[in-house]
Amino acid sequence: MTPQQADGSPPIRVLLADDHPVVRRGLAALLGTLPGIEVVAQAGTGAEALREVALLRPDVAVMDLRMPGVDGVEATRRITRDHPATAVLVLTMFDEDTLIAQALRAGARGYLLKTADQDEIERAIRAIAAGDVIFSGAVAGRVLGRLTDDRNSPVLPQLSPREREVLDLVATGATNGAIAHRLALSPKTVGNHISAIFLKLGVATRGEAIVIAKDAGLGRRD
Repeated sequence: MTPQQADGSPPIRVLLADDHPVVRRGLAALLGTLPGIEVVAQAGTGAEALREVALLRPDVAVMDLRMPGVDGVEATRRITRDHPATAVLVLTMFDEDTLIAQALRAGARGYLLKTADQDEIERAIRAIAAGDVIFSGAVAGRVLGRLTDDRNSPVLPQLSPREREVLDLVATGATNGAIAHRLALSPKTVGNHISAIFLKLGVATRGEAIVIAKDAGLGRRD
């Protein structure tokens, strides 16, 4: 029988999903030594992980990302959508920015590299089971860097600075003539900018462009 956690609550029930049997067995052996954590199932593919989560409803799914068939990102997306009580902890060899972003968008609550030691894995499992979010040190740096880059990136980056100025004024309800006067441009130039904006945003009407502009924070006046 698996011991209860230190506070007397039931053990944290864990699913291990990795396509390498040796890795799964090693993780199961490691976690089996920890009080209050119980490995209830193992899966070698994303499809198997989905089936086991649906059957057993574990508290935590420890998920590799690169698996045959349904990969770890898609499995994470479906688990967090269909079984939100199961928190997903990614444990992978890969620290690529794209994979990290995909996993987080899919709903993963933790992201560790397989170089993590036993204490780090234990802390992560306990943390996300309690509702927290946790990353390894290297991954946390990547996530913070990405947030900083996003904060410093221009609104609607597909538009030129002048096109953003024009769209900002369009979103306030200004006419082409008023925009031309405000920016010291000819009405024809303003019309050309608006045509380019429509093309880049994939819209056909001024109203559609205004919706996108307001969603991006443009057109606001105190």
